[in-house]
Amino acid sequence: MDKRELEDVLPLTAVQEGLLFHAVYDDAAPDVYLVQLSFELEGPADPARFRRAAEALVRRHPPLRAGFLHHGLSQPVQFVPREVPLRWHEADLRELDEEERRGALQRWLVEDRGTRFDLARPPLIRFALFRLGDDRFQLVVTHHHILLDGWSLPLVVQEYFALYDHNGDEAALPRAVPYRTYLEWCGRQDRDAAREAWREALAGLEEPTLLTSAAPGRTTVPRRSSRSTCPPSWPTNSPCGPGNWGSPSIRWCRPGGGFCWAD
Repeated sequence: MDKRELEDVLPLTAVQEGLLFHAVYDDAAPDVYLVQLSFELEGPADPARFRRAAEALVRRHPPLRAGFLHHGLSQPVQFVPREVPLRWHEADLRELDEEERRGALQRWLVEDRGTRFDLARPPLIRFALFRLGDDRFQLVVTHHHILLDGWSLPLVVQEYFALYDHNGDEAALPRAVPYRTYLEWCGRQDRDAAREAWREALAGLEEPTLLTSAAPGRTTVPRRSSRSTCPPSWPTNSPCGPGNWGSPSIRWCRPGGGFCWAD
């Protein structure tokens, strides 16, 4: 890649280093750190606006454009291209009957969950929109956990729907805080004190510890379903807000990584 095509080259956080290790340790197995969110939408949605919102989201947040390199390097790095192609899939399933439609969608979701990202080829996030009826859609957002932690994910999803509301206009949202700011904060932390704290917490532990019992028949990449209600504290311009009548309503989502957001 030409240097002029790069926006930034950054170090990894400790958690990212761990996720990178697990991702490359066995690159032939399903990646358990691949996260798939699936939203059922009802209402007069506009597929073109969803695509524009996805483009704006990836453009707005450099970490969503990051790739990761480690071969031949003393320390792994994440590189951020100025531009990346949007990974977008769209399909209209209205011609199928309900059972065929459900089967086609489920087969696609399973295949998507099993399709690994190449961490050296960003973006490590992809979007898909399925039309199930005139006013019924299934939106799927799949990403690698190395990009987003559990705190960031709800914020990014909320921004995505806010960008949909504003037809992909980034100027409608507050300026994003640069990720470099967080990395600089990490660099100022006392690592010796952190090591000592963990050494004290793990004192006396002299053998490997079983974190969870074996589950015969369990798939490598777990899939969970859940429902939730929107917190009343969310702003009215969120997808669940009462001021957002022009947007499709989110009925529920099936997360591959333990996150749910629904109205």
